[in-house]
Amino acid sequence: MANSRTAAMPPDSAGRLAVASVATGFAGETLAKLRGRLCGARHEALDLVIVLDDDGRYAGAADLRDVMAGPADARLGTLVRADWPHVSPEIDQEHAAEAAVAAGVAALPVVDADGKPLGCLPAVALVAVLAREHREDLHRLAGILREGANARHALEDPPLWRVSRRLPWLLVGLVLSAAAAMVMARYESALNANLAIAFFIPSLVYLTDAIGTQTEAIAVRGLAVRRSPLSRLLLNELATGAMIGLALGLLAFGAVWVWFGDPKLAGGVGLSLLVAGALASTIGLLLPWSFARIGVDPAFGSGPLATIIQDVLTILLYFMVMTTLLA
Repeated sequence: MANSRTAAMPPDSAGRLAVASVATGFAGETLAKLRGRLCGARHEALDLVIVLDDDGRYAGAADLRDVMAGPADARLGTLVRADWPHVSPEIDQEHAAEAAVAAGVAALPVVDADGKPLGCLPAVALVAVLAREHREDLHRLAGILREGANARHALEDPPLWRVSRRLPWLLVGLVLSAAAAMVMARYESALNANLAIAFFIPSLVYLTDAIGTQTEAIAVRGLAVRRSPLSRLLLNELATGAMIGLALGLLAFGAVWVWFGDPKLAGGVGLSLLVAGALASTIGLLLPWSFARIGVDPAFGSGPLATIIQDVLTILLYFMVMTTLLA
């Protein structure tokens, strides 16, 4: 149980999670005397013994196994592990758990700025922290960057509630899909002049949507834990999309040329895939990032909105390339 000082700490801090009833002993104390005290008391954590100096300040930690197995006349101070980490009460619980894992210890002393030990994080608490962080990481994989009540119950609440969260984004996509029809209508003369242009629109739209969807899946997982600036991520993703588009474009160029015998038509399809792939990757990264910045769950909006934006841009780009090459 936390004492009054640790109870006032922030909810996610090590101090809030610490238990005060732990084994302690003075550095100059013999192991026989310490073992006698331990046998007559009940502690919430017995993975370690916190070692104190003569002023009652933290002097290190000793493994309980060493304390119980050591010579009776040995001093506790001789068993202090120099590499046993300790944390301040203000540190985040996750960082505290990482420190314990890195050091290979089952409990972690919590020491204030004055060197006074407040207790320790026992093994059961550290396991709970790691389990919670693992669950949050799984939520991020599903596109939930922040674990809130709505996110936790996204698949458990009544269908009407779920429809109210998802349908608005699809309605936006429905409205924007009119732009795709307008682009097609604008280039009606080009379609009439060369009907073969229309053959490749479904494939182009599908491939760019697939590239964008891959990027969105990576973005909603990685943006919450990113260490690099957005500009670098964006440049890397732009290059990735361009290389994917180039590979697909070269394959399409060869296939179209062989099948239709028209190098200009083949070049238009290949070039459109190259540029559309780069655009799709950029949109797939920017939309989840933008939604996260304004506090909107990317899992609801980025997919439908990115799809229609990519479709409209792909069709527009394709017709612009084709009308230029086949003019």
